[in-house]
Amino acid sequence: MNEILYNDDCYKILKENILDNSIDLVVTSPPYSDLRKYEGIIDTWSEENFKSIVDELYRVLKNGGVVVWVVNDKVEKGSKTLTSFKQALYFQEVGFNVNDVMLWKKLNPMPVVKQPRYNPCFEYMFVFSKGKPKTFNPIMRPCKNAELHYTSTVKNMGGENGRRKIDYHVNNETIDYNIWDIAVAKNKDTIMIDGKEIRHPAVFPYEIPYRHILSWSNENDTVLDPFMGSGTTGVACKNTNRNFIGIEMNTNYFKLAQHKLNNNI
Repeated sequence: MNEILYNDDCYKILKENILDNSIDLVVTSPPYSDLRKYEGIIDTWSEENFKSIVDELYRVLKNGGVVVWVVNDKVEKGSKTLTSFKQALYFQEVGFNVNDVMLWKKLNPMPVVKQPRYNPCFEYMFVFSKGKPKTFNPIMRPCKNAELHYTSTVKNMGGENGRRKIDYHVNNETIDYNIWDIAVAKNKDTIMIDGKEIRHPAVFPYEIPYRHILSWSNENDTVLDPFMGSGTTGVACKNTNRNFIGIEMNTNYFKLAQHKLNNNI
């Protein structure tokens, strides 16, 4: 597996270092609507920056390539911002297909108290594609009625009157649902830098990039994470024999990602 890491602004790296039509898959989670402070980096995130980055992602992605964009909204003045949907609409405006709108259902969500709404337990996983996805290796789940045999009648096609009998056989497996139950990652990844313990405030659960990488790419494909954070997407690439390009502006998080990749943790 080839691994290239950049400690820099992702728009700059995309613009200057990533070739047209060279990326098979993007799996990333951008800054969330000011929901968290990333050591000041959140202050550089804006709608203009977002649009410039999406434009570049469309350029560098191969035809049939996929972008998995994991996002959430905040509540501002008592109302959801719907930033995630606004972003999805811009991806569509640029030329991406909205191939799927998936949900990450958190098995251990943070409880919210004293709010006039139900406890939030999911985030969006938008799956955008540049044309029809060139790769889909679906994760399968067991069928409830596996190997069941039964006979039913269906309407005749081709203008014939009446109905005809068909024998059905239920397969052992079927394609998984687009709602994935995955626990929020425990924030255990830390390193010491200048005597200070560094940890990322929003670690990507390993199962999210792992499952998407298996689904939308093949071995030896190139996967990009322009908001690399603590490097979880890179670890998943390493474990699935994909080439990885990671970009992270924050130097401390970049060093944390390097540590995780070097130790495969």
